[in-house]
Amino acid sequence: MQVRRVVQVLLVVVVLGLVGGVIAAGISATMGIRTEAKDVPVEEPTVAPPRPAVAPPAFSRITVDGTLRTRTAVAELRDATATGTRGRATLAVTHGDGDVGDDSYRLGGTRTALTITAGSETGAVRGIYDLAQAARESRPLTEHLGETVTSRLPFRMVDLGAAGVDADASQWEGGEDYSHYSRAFEDAILPKAPYVDQAAMPAARASVLAYVRHTLAQGYNAIAVPGFLEYLTFSDVPEVYADDPEYVARAEAMRAAFGPIWQEVHDLGMQVYFRTDMLILSSPLERYLTKEFDLDPTDPKLWEVYQHGLDELYREMPYVDGVLLRIGEGGNIYNLPGWDYYSEITVTTPPAVRAMLTAFTDEAERVDKTVIFRTWSVGIGAVGDMHTNPDSYHEVLDGIDSPNLIVSTKYSLGDFYSWLPLNDTLETGNQRRIVEMQSRREFEAFGAIPNDLGNLYQQALQRFLAANPHVEGVWTWTQDGGPWRAGPMSLELTHGFWQLYDLNSELSARLARDPEADPAEITADWARRWFSTDPATVTAISTAMASSREAVSQGLYIEQFAQVRAFALGLEPPPQMWIFEWDILTGDSAVLDVIYSIVRDSGPEGVDDAIAAGEHAVEVARSMRDEVAATDASTYRDPALRQQLIDSLDYQVNLFTLLDSYRAMVLRHAQWLDTGTGRDEWATARDAFDVAAADHEQKYGDDVELPAYNLTAARLGEQRAERDLPMAWLARGGLLALLLGLGLTRTGRTMVRAATTPWREPGPVNRWLVVAFPLVAVAWSRLVLTWFLAPAHLILVGVGWAVLTAVVLATRSWRVATAVGGAITIRSVLLLAVLSIRGPGGYWFVFWTAPGWRTAYVVVSFVLFGWVLACLVWALAGRTGRRRAAAVALGTVGAAMLGVGLLAGGIGLERALTHWNDQLALLPWGMARILGITTYLGIPTALPWYLVALGGVLTVAALVLGLPRRRTTAPAAP
Repeated sequence: MQVRRVVQVLLVVVVLGLVGGVIAAGISATMGIRTEAKDVPVEEPTVAPPRPAVAPPAFSRITVDGTLRTRTAVAELRDATATGTRGRATLAVTHGDGDVGDDSYRLGGTRTALTITAGSETGAVRGIYDLAQAARESRPLTEHLGETVTSRLPFRMVDLGAAGVDADASQWEGGEDYSHYSRAFEDAILPKAPYVDQAAMPAARASVLAYVRHTLAQGYNAIAVPGFLEYLTFSDVPEVYADDPEYVARAEAMRAAFGPIWQEVHDLGMQVYFRTDMLILSSPLERYLTKEFDLDPTDPKLWEVYQHGLDELYREMPYVDGVLLRIGEGGNIYNLPGWDYYSEITVTTPPAVRAMLTAFTDEAERVDKTVIFRTWSVGIGAVGDMHTNPDSYHEVLDGIDSPNLIVSTKYSLGDFYSWLPLNDTLETGNQRRIVEMQSRREFEAFGAIPNDLGNLYQQALQRFLAANPHVEGVWTWTQDGGPWRAGPMSLELTHGFWQLYDLNSELSARLARDPEADPAEITADWARRWFSTDPATVTAISTAMASSREAVSQGLYIEQFAQVRAFALGLEPPPQMWIFEWDILTGDSAVLDVIYSIVRDSGPEGVDDAIAAGEHAVEVARSMRDEVAATDASTYRDPALRQQLIDSLDYQVNLFTLLDSYRAMVLRHAQWLDTGTGRDEWATARDAFDVAAADHEQKYGDDVELPAYNLTAARLGEQRAERDLPMAWLARGGLLALLLGLGLTRTGRTMVRAATTPWREPGPVNRWLVVAFPLVAVAWSRLVLTWFLAPAHLILVGVGWAVLTAVVLATRSWRVATAVGGAITIRSVLLLAVLSIRGPGGYWFVFWTAPGWRTAYVVVSFVLFGWVLACLVWALAGRTGRRRAAAVALGTVGAAMLGVGLLAGGIGLERALTHWNDQLALLPWGMARILGITTYLGIPTALPWYLVALGGVLTVAALVLGLPRRRTTAPAAP
């Protein structure tokens, strides 16, 4: 070979290798898979010692001022002492006109003649509610006799619970409605005039007031109500709705219908906050803000429009105490279908947040209202992680120190999962702070199984209070969070076994008032209120609840993965992941392979320990069930509640058995992909999973209150795992056949020689074999790569191969076909060689977990891909010249991009990615169903059209490069 040719070949290989290296580095950087240690609170729940139940006295006389608040509190006390009393007593309540925010009181008198003395009506009412609560929980009403009772945290807020939500079981059937909108008051709200169905309003009012009375009795004094824009006419900015009077009429109708309800809630002693996303928009408002301010959230003038809206709100509805703002989530899953009010994630930079809060707090100070700002955010930069990064918190909020601003933050360093550190951003900042809790844990079976969070809540509150003097309250999500109808049908106060998670609401309120209270005693009180006063029964239930956190943290999580901070794709995935939000057993290789690699690296027995932990969770759940089932049924206050508790425990045992078998199956499969051992153990675990899955779906598949988990993705993964070994053998067979064909036939040897020296004439070949070798190699390798189950992938890559085939055919040159076909066949040999080890599962396992091997494969694969184009240029150059040959290669790339882009764009990127991922099971199946792959990963939906544009540019450049050049001839001499 000439030195010049050697230099050309080396230059091509080096350039291709460098480009491949850049691509590999980009893939690794984009994936960004890494882990860090984290400090997770250690929960040590206990069981309260048994004590006899104390019957309350019947009150013969209660003396108190007859306001709405006191009458409601007295009604609660009367109801709590209506039955099961012993003896008689009187109660005299007096109070001054002090600070309405002070709920302190002194309990005096004697056992039979109690007195409550308070500086304000708030304290007096709190004292009455506390007596009612003690009566319901069979505690002595005199336990604080002679003491002044006060609350450590004065602000205690709840969400709207399930008030106004229709208990229509058909809406929960199927479990695939991932909307986060509660559909509260859906029957009362009409899409057209008169906008509100007055006939439905009495039921709406009754539902709200029942819930408010319940939470007032628990100790709460504020409520966050979804809504804001639907109450505004923008009378101070009439241009907004100048051409849309129906929006004005709707807002007036909403105020007239719902305003009296929120007024009554306020009068009962609840601070009322309207809860909204920002930006919150209607079509006319968006048009106006776009026209005037280009919808720029950093423009103070834009926020003046919302200021005017708030002025109107407080003027027309003065009983509203403030607004609660969220900027980190929004979109269709939060919007009521058919209503033209919607949210957009627009406030995504520190300047935008600061402009918004400056405007809102200035307005709040002017009218003496409160702005509650949630740090919960999703995105890039300081705003994106201000919820979990103290530095980002300070960057966004430092200097915004309005006394009318409260900052609300989840107690955990992330969402409401277990195995998360306590959120250290709550230990910093100069703003007033409240701590968010969730009772009905959305990621932990939606409260369908026991989950006593008392010890965890206490640790969180004690730590934050010790670190930050600005912490002044809690916000308990009693019902809300996550999709309303994709999980169990349980609605606070109205349907299902809501008492199970109401325990956490009780714990949150009691611990907010007294962080030193014993959570175990609060749990025992809860058991006495709802189930039984029998000491043995209460102890049994309390014992089960004390074990619930161990069961949940081991049964719903894989500890070795959950106890580290994992990062991937620029995100910090939650500590669960193998159960994708919220009930989907994920079957994708990305998550499961990475989880396995972390489990494997956790210790010499990591995999065995993880599987044993799943088995232990089943044992704990079974012991909880047995503990409660052994109690005397006659000791229960309500046999139906006892049965619901046992049903919940049965469900937990069944669910954890399913999860235990699935955990073993996926870890053993990944172990085989990694080491080549454990295939028999995988087969055993697979059989156990199939049995458990069938039993789980048979028992709970049609149950809306205790629904079966979604196993679609798990079965997709199982099906592919079953095929990995057969695919490996098919790859080995294909590889052997190709090597024999290339080595034993003259055409095969010629194709290899032509592929390695494409500038030479290859010599005579069998044209059928020239076509057959690359065609079979490409088809067979890609079919094996996709388990013969992913036509979407074959179509996608087939577009590129089809373009190349068309170009080769268009040259009408067997020299080109031989060289290019040989290069294609060699590249397919590489893929088959990789697949022959442990099938496509092994291919993807290495891709996700072995960065060194991944980089090597990407570089070699790209060099061989580029060499196919190099063969096209060299083989064609002898006929057309190097310039036109390069133009053909460039046009081939451009046309392939055009084809792929048009195909994906025509289908729609989200839809195309969903089909592709469903068939390859690479990323979580639930990702597309809940938020969408493009949204979740931040992929521009216009990406296919970018590809089309780039392909078009390359195609045009190729045409220009391939045009014949004019020859210039020097003029003849005169």
